[in-house]
Amino acid sequence: MAFTDEGQHTMNVTILAIESSCDDTSAAIVRDGAVLSNCIANQEAHRQYGGVVPEVASRAHQANIIPVVDWALKKAGVAKEDINAVAFTRGPGLMGSLLVGTSFAKAFALSRNLPLMEVNHLQAHVLAHFAETPKPRFPFLCLTVSGGHTQIVWVRDFLDMEIIGETLDDAAGEAFDKAGKLLGLGYPAGPLIDKLAREGQPRFPFPEPAVPSLNFSFSGLKTSILYFLKKEVAANPLFIEENLHDICASIQTSIVTILLKKLRKAARQTGIREVAIAGGVSANSALRQAFEEMGQQEGWATYIPAFQYCTDNAGMIGVAGYYKYLAGEFCGQDVAPYAR
Repeated sequence: MAFTDEGQHTMNVTILAIESSCDDTSAAIVRDGAVLSNCIANQEAHRQYGGVVPEVASRAHQANIIPVVDWALKKAGVAKEDINAVAFTRGPGLMGSLLVGTSFAKAFALSRNLPLMEVNHLQAHVLAHFAETPKPRFPFLCLTVSGGHTQIVWVRDFLDMEIIGETLDDAAGEAFDKAGKLLGLGYPAGPLIDKLAREGQPRFPFPEPAVPSLNFSFSGLKTSILYFLKKEVAANPLFIEENLHDICASIQTSIVTILLKKLRKAARQTGIREVAIAGGVSANSALRQAFEEMGQQEGWATYIPAFQYCTDNAGMIGVAGYYKYLAGEFCGQDVAPYAR
């Protein structure tokens, strides 16, 4: 192990990382914590069903995983023989999808006698901030928002994190997708609502859920959107068509407001001024903008990952795997994935 001028250790470790928690098959090559390649194969098949079909997803992962790993190695200019360790998403996620990634990672590691690091998908979203500069300083708060999860995490160190707030029901990403379904939009609805909202005004207020502490709830918001649309469409069958941009802006503003009010509360309670957002929903333009504005008002140092590290990707798995490698946190071949 060598040391740099700053006193940090360098290990010259090259990691193959695998991410297969939902419907994206991703492989990355990470060397000494730096992402050399981050390749993702998307699954278009789910659009026709209006959501991810687990059986379809796992079959697509089986077809995609070898070509994606090959692509990641070629793009990084790295040979299989150069890999020192393998990191993979153990969970949470869809069991069938996770099984494909876990099985491949275990087989690759076994065939080359390499150490194996299992990574929690949500921990990796937080550590996506260390894929590129600027990097947050410890301790920091991270609002992790995705299709399946909404959490506020107190991050004390790379592998020392505490969830101090989480959703009691639906995640923020689910709220976007379910609202989109009510509006007749395609899947995934989040990016479509974001795009349509840019040309609208948030004229329709939705009630904010009264949830104690730092926890979230989005099921009530979803219900109020449903009843609001039913009532308006009964009076005017063309209501959605005529007001689509404003409805999208109103829904988006409600979700962003709920998220950031809790984050501000957490920052004030803890006194932490290094604040970050991560996860798929952190790609939302309104959330990014409102987060930056709140950061200026509150005197925070704010951090948002690059777009490629917001969605599910193996780059963040490799970064998390690197810090596990440094800590000697390896797992055995008997490791099994977990859905929750």
